[in-house]
Amino acid sequence: MAKNILKFALVFIGGLLAASFLTSKTFEAEITIAAPPEKVWSVLMDTKSYPEWNPTFVAVSPPYALGAKISSRVKKPDGAFIDMRPTVKTLRANRELGQAGGVPGILTYHHKWLLKPVAGGTYVRQIDVDRGGFLWFWDSSWVEPAYRRANEALAARVSALEE
Repeated sequence: MAKNILKFALVFIGGLLAASFLTSKTFEAEITIAAPPEKVWSVLMDTKSYPEWNPTFVAVSPPYALGAKISSRVKKPDGAFIDMRPTVKTLRANRELGQAGGVPGILTYHHKWLLKPVAGGTYVRQIDVDRGGFLWFWDSSWVEPAYRRANEALAARVSALEE
C-alpha cells in the first residue's frame, strides 16, 4: 500500500513538474511609428534616457549588448516595481532586441522588440513569452496594457526627437 502511495505521489509530482515547463502565456503589443527604424532603434538603445520617457521599463543598465546580463526595472501600473536580470539574446540593429531570463520550471521570460519598416514608418511589436508554474498563480492582466503604454511612449519620444 505504501509503495503505491509513493508511486502515485512521484507520478503526480512529476506530472506537475512537466506541466510547469509546458505552461506558457504570450503577451503582445504593437504600434506603427511615423519614423524610420533607425530613429526608433536609437531611442530603444539609449537606455540612459529610459527614466525620462518610458513608463514601463523605467531603468535599464548597462546598455544593451549581445550576451550582456542587464538590470531591468519594470514599473507596474499600481506603482510597484519588478527587478529582473535578463540576458540579451538577440541584437540585430534596427530589427530586433531580444532578452531572456528567469528560473526554468518556475518562471522564464523571453521578451523581444521587433521593428519592421513599413510605408510611412516603423511597425513595432513587443512580444513576451513566459513559461512556468508561477503563471498558474500570477495576475498578469497588467502586462499587455503596460507594453502598450511603453509603445505609445516610444512613439512620443521618437516624435519629440524628430521635431
